[in-house]
Amino acid sequence: MRERNLSRSKIIRLLELIGSLTLSLAVILAGANVRIVGAQESKNPLAGNAKAAQEGASQFRINCALCHGLHAQGGSRGPDLTRGVWNHGGSDAELFRTITQGVSGTLMPANDISDAETSEIIAYLRSLAPAKLKKAPGDPKTGEKLFFNDANCALCHMVRGKGGRLGPDLSRVGSARSPEYLAAKIRDPNRALAAGLMQPGMEWPLDYQTVTVVTRDGQSITGVLRNEDSFSIQFMDQAENLRLYLKNDLQKVTYEQKTLMPAFGDDMLDNSQLRDLVAYLDGLRGEVAQK
Repeated sequence: MRERNLSRSKIIRLLELIGSLTLSLAVILAGANVRIVGAQESKNPLAGNAKAAQEGASQFRINCALCHGLHAQGGSRGPDLTRGVWNHGGSDAELFRTITQGVSGTLMPANDISDAETSEIIAYLRSLAPAKLKKAPGDPKTGEKLFFNDANCALCHMVRGKGGRLGPDLSRVGSARSPEYLAAKIRDPNRALAAGLMQPGMEWPLDYQTVTVVTRDGQSITGVLRNEDSFSIQFMDQAENLRLYLKNDLQKVTYEQKTLMPAFGDDMLDNSQLRDLVAYLDGLRGEVAQK
């Protein structure tokens, strides 16, 4: 009995020793992890490296251009990354985290690329950003009045929960597009301004694709796409009514390569009003947007 008890005691001490070693190993690994995170919080080691930026351009086209456009000027899913305006933090460490881990609750996914490749992409993006962000000319307060009143933008677009649902939410549009881009799109909404890898000309979000259906009784209805599968289609018509149809009940479904937004020519919006409206839109960068 004594030998059995002694063996049991040794086993207990051995287990305690294993537990202690495991804890020590965890502390060592945690310390290593802290050092890695600390390295990411410092300046990008490839900052200002022209060769690294060139490599980063290639990495960007492979991993990022599908959403952000071939030249990082924005696409149907991702914002313009050439302006030095960042929704989720603009330090090297914050950009590193955004690229590698993604952003929860958004279309930005995590990317399975190496630290070196990520640093090259950051070097590339830094090479595109201006030394100083230019302020858009115009009066934002006058532009806000135009948006919600005379220009009727709020009939289709929402800002901070106020406005229509037929067009994209513009609450962060100032961090997604440049003032020049916004002005050009207001004048000619169907003009292609950002080169993309897929769906050329599709610079609005995919869930705002214009679609027209013809029912069996010949009724034609146009709206913006909300959801679709092999058997059904769901879209919002121009009166903001949500419509759902089985495709077997339709004569025809047409996907328009154009937006429902009208062109605002000089007769609808003079150049001074356009500057004011763009100044307002440029200031819409969300609560956490940073320069």
